[in-house]
Amino acid sequence: MKYHRINKDLFINNRKRYTEQMESNALAIFNSNDIYPISADSTMPFQQHRDIFHLSGVDQEESVLVLFPDCKNEAHREILFLRETNEHIAVWEGEKLTKDAAFEVSGIKTVYWLSQMDNILNTLLAEADKIYINTNEHLRANTEVETREDRFTKKLLAKYPAHQVRKSAPIMHRIRSIKHPVELELMQTACNITEKGFRRLLSFIQPGVWEYEIEAELLHEFIRNRSKGFAYTPIVASGPNANVLHYIENNQECKAGDVILLDVAAEYANYASDLSRSVPVSGRFTARQRQVYDAVLHVKKEAEKLLVPGTMMADYHKEVGLIMQDQLVQLGLIDQTDIKNQDPAWPAYKKYFMHGTSHFIGLDTHDVGLWNEPIKAGMVFTCEPGIYIPQEGLGIRLEDNLVVQENGAPFNLMKNIPIEAEEIETLMNA
Repeated sequence: MKYHRINKDLFINNRKRYTEQMESNALAIFNSNDIYPISADSTMPFQQHRDIFHLSGVDQEESVLVLFPDCKNEAHREILFLRETNEHIAVWEGEKLTKDAAFEVSGIKTVYWLSQMDNILNTLLAEADKIYINTNEHLRANTEVETREDRFTKKLLAKYPAHQVRKSAPIMHRIRSIKHPVELELMQTACNITEKGFRRLLSFIQPGVWEYEIEAELLHEFIRNRSKGFAYTPIVASGPNANVLHYIENNQECKAGDVILLDVAAEYANYASDLSRSVPVSGRFTARQRQVYDAVLHVKKEAEKLLVPGTMMADYHKEVGLIMQDQLVQLGLIDQTDIKNQDPAWPAYKKYFMHGTSHFIGLDTHDVGLWNEPIKAGMVFTCEPGIYIPQEGLGIRLEDNLVVQENGAPFNLMKNIPIEAEEIETLMNA
């Protein structure tokens, strides 16, 4: 791994938080992701399942975590099953975790090879009454592809039909949404790497540069700072392209007078950052571009003030919508007649600001969390209002990552990344 080793106390703490919420005499199982094939003998780069990583720190394929806090055999209350390594694997694929190394990473003392798992599970499940399975219950999950976790769960429930089944997802959504101080440090590192990439761009962007060249500059800076690369597919959208919310082609020339909407950020140690900035190709905003930019920045600053403990996300998004509505009226994009005649299910402001303002962020860019419970201190959210005006070939979005505090305004993990229009112009013309 490119990243520095994470203190195993984080994973010990995470497992404790998880098992405290399990029912009695229950066993929970978590699987690594597959290495996904492309064609022939080609594969996608491995990405670890975030739940097993959160609970163990193991960042390796073919790994399984078993938690059984009430097991009579204390040695079997936490077990890691790993792919057995050997000299041949070391030569062809590189070093894999040994049992000793797995303990140093995870703090789990009992480590077996994967070939032993069936027999040991038989013994454990003869004692347990309930099984926690790990299904993907993210609200935006695309579940068309069967995962390693899915296959394992199907086989497990067929073999042990008499056990009561419980879901890990509600527990994982709860514990992953409140970030440990070590996690916040890792997310801050991801944001700091993103800052380096963005500052690199401000002296690089000029008329005639291509969107993919901007993407390449970022990737260079991210990887040289121990990131695997982008936390999500990068959006480098110049001019009219900014009105496509998930524009990822990044294949157009950046032209004088246009604004580039950048939604680009680094990962670090599997933790995501998520940045949006809008910068003028020529180094200075036009009067109209600046007017729209300042409106978006105003909405963002006001929205941040609402990210405090006790806030319900549904109420938050409604309130931000009203703030945006006022700005769009001032910009002449909607009027009082539009507001009077609007569909309450799709307010007038949605014509120019059609997405949500905030989402959870952490191990996933769109991280898991409890949307129907009040915000709590330690949660981390994006704040990303935008205004999109196709008829003007202009789209502006501004986004930072914010840690909810017990008292007062949230802490901005991206507070050092330039966002004020004057600072961006100054740096681009230095």
